[in-house]
Amino acid sequence: MASPAVRTLKLWQNRVETEVEISGSGPALVFLHGPWGLAQDRAFIERLAATYTVFAPKHPGTSRGNNEAVHALDSWLDLIVYYGELFDRLELKAPPLVGHSFGALVAAEFAAAVPRSISKLVLIDPVGLWRDDLPVQNWMILSEAQRRSMLFADAECEASKQFFHVPTDAAGRVDTLTQFIWAQACTGKFVWPVADRGFKLRSHRIGAPTLIVWGKADRIIAPAYALEFANRIAGARIEMIDQAGHLPHLEQPAPVMRAISAFIDR
Repeated sequence: MASPAVRTLKLWQNRVETEVEISGSGPALVFLHGPWGLAQDRAFIERLAATYTVFAPKHPGTSRGNNEAVHALDSWLDLIVYYGELFDRLELKAPPLVGHSFGALVAAEFAAAVPRSISKLVLIDPVGLWRDDLPVQNWMILSEAQRRSMLFADAECEASKQFFHVPTDAAGRVDTLTQFIWAQACTGKFVWPVADRGFKLRSHRIGAPTLIVWGKADRIIAPAYALEFANRIAGARIEMIDQAGHLPHLEQPAPVMRAISAFIDR
């Protein structure tokens, strides 16, 4: 597949610069990546781009000028305004919105705050119904083998090998990005609304048809959370993926893609 086109935008009163990768053809779809950045989701985005025109913005926490982004967007409400401006600049008219992990939480927050801005919502292993015993603080001290076992149902699968062997350039250094994000999450300063538990009160405002995709072997966010999300979002459907951990779209991309396509296209 051809390399995606890249648009560079300055948002939030020109203080936050971000890039949006645009690939594929067909109906528009927006994909919000998880905490490890677009580099890790490349293969899945290519699958989406075989059917849709995929708009994949880099989250402001992973764009250039990280410190400025952290200070400019210091609440979930700021983040919603930021993404609303992004949709306007891209001239997106109620596209389907797909997000993974923290990106799924951002997608859910946006769907709750601006319900008419999207047509359908897909949440892949979303983080949001926060628990004190989630292993955020412990992530920094885990060995690579332990990280693999937490993220993947099969720690030796091809997706796991690719995930931990990304290019070492500045845009693809997964260890640096991971450490930055989890360190910020622990201090509550990161622009994702990690420490904000108010989503439980806001989630009932989501009006778009919603599909919740969850890996049955997810050890980061227990699969039982899928029921909690579904109970808080009217009419939400759940698709549990066998032999998949916290990154089902990388471990089992075919069934995840089938579920998403069937949901969006019907």
